[in-house]
Amino acid sequence: MVGRANIGLIGLAVMGQNLVLNMVDHGFKVAVFNRTTSKVDQFLQENSEKRDRLIGAYCLEEFVSLLSHPRKIIIMICAGDAVDQTINTLLPFLERGDIIIDGGNSYYLDSERRCKFLEGSDTLFLGMGVSGGEEGARHGPSIMPGGDRRAWPVIKPILQAICAKSKEGDLCCDWVGEGGAGHYVKMIHNGIEYVDMQIICEAYQLLNSRLKLSKEKIAQIFEEWNRGELGGYLVEITGHILRYKESGEAPLVESILDVAQQKGTGKWAGINALELNVPATLIGEAVFARYLSAHKTQRRAMSKCFAGRESLFQGNAEELIRDTHQALYASKIINYTQGFMLMQATAKKMGWELDYSAIALMWRGGCIIRSHLLKEIKRAFDKNHTLENLLFDPFFKEEIVKSEGGWRRVVSHVVTSGIPAPCFCAALSFFDGYRSEKLPMNLIQAQRDLFGAHTYERTDQPRGKYFHTNWGYSDSGENSSPCN
Repeated sequence: MVGRANIGLIGLAVMGQNLVLNMVDHGFKVAVFNRTTSKVDQFLQENSEKRDRLIGAYCLEEFVSLLSHPRKIIIMICAGDAVDQTINTLLPFLERGDIIIDGGNSYYLDSERRCKFLEGSDTLFLGMGVSGGEEGARHGPSIMPGGDRRAWPVIKPILQAICAKSKEGDLCCDWVGEGGAGHYVKMIHNGIEYVDMQIICEAYQLLNSRLKLSKEKIAQIFEEWNRGELGGYLVEITGHILRYKESGEAPLVESILDVAQQKGTGKWAGINALELNVPATLIGEAVFARYLSAHKTQRRAMSKCFAGRESLFQGNAEELIRDTHQALYASKIINYTQGFMLMQATAKKMGWELDYSAIALMWRGGCIIRSHLLKEIKRAFDKNHTLENLLFDPFFKEEIVKSEGGWRRVVSHVVTSGIPAPCFCAALSFFDGYRSEKLPMNLIQAQRDLFGAHTYERTDQPRGKYFHTNWGYSDSGENSSPCN
């Protein structure tokens, strides 16, 4: 049928609308549907000049009938049961080879399940991570598709037409892997994003509360940092935010309540790390920092109970600024290191063959964590496809060594000054633990063996051989704590 749409989209919230307009701008004809049908009319009216490439539908059966074969349907709705319900409602109208694409922030195991479920109906499923916010969706997001590989050649021309491009012109969209791999990589992206935002805030707090710099001066510092090795979207917008004034008065940021919200993807990444025994400590600290911020009433009361350690800074301000740059840069490297460690562990568990160079490229444009460092991460994995850890790469090793002095001075400074910087501190603790040939965990294993006969390995025996000792300890009253 002449005039049918190349692709359809369900869900006309901001992200859905902007993706539709992006596709239309690239010459595709798009059918749209929204459960609240008045949104369809409103969207069509607001974009009347594009009506030759926009078709509205008012029920799912009509929506499906407007699509060319094989039908390609993007779902942009809230994650969870609503996605399953929409898929189940669509299925009676679909035919063999039609493609359902979930472009929301779905949990990767849900996408894994949906992919397997739809295999039995001959409908192809993609779980598509999308990053870049509403601006990215409109002008070019980072797109991370995974699921049924048979769908990729069909949808590839559309997704690669609308995706972001790196400064070198590379496409920030490529096949990620089977099942839930696409949404998984987006989840790790969001975990890294949580940390990037937190370490930027820790640098900001140090400059703001310790050096008492104006927002204008701190904005200048971030703008300068953005022109160098710390360059990236989040550093760039930080400078803009700090300069923004409401009605020509004080910077707006001063009027924003210090309570951070979240939608859960960072928590998912933290849980993933705990389940796989991966020390992704920064994601956990970034999530917990947001939880802590929510206790505003208690924090206000505690600030009166426990006096702070406020004192006039006596040192060299320029040196502290340089050290803060080094702490931020080193912590950013550790953040990426842990994120890629987590992806590698999950890929091994799930049987995915993730291309880490391609993932770094997908994140170089359009997405929230895009930064100069991703070019070096891509180079590292191009050079060594089996790279076990970013810190083994000569470039990142050298950068950590270069930044280590300032990083340590900043951590010492925040601890002695009473300034919370959980991710700066956790990043350094991870680094020190990861570079330590010997840790005090032999004592933990001895304790576990004494109280629970959990056994231990020995340094003078092969790995995998376990021993138990009768430690000759009796938990009598005289050895017990007075609290027992």
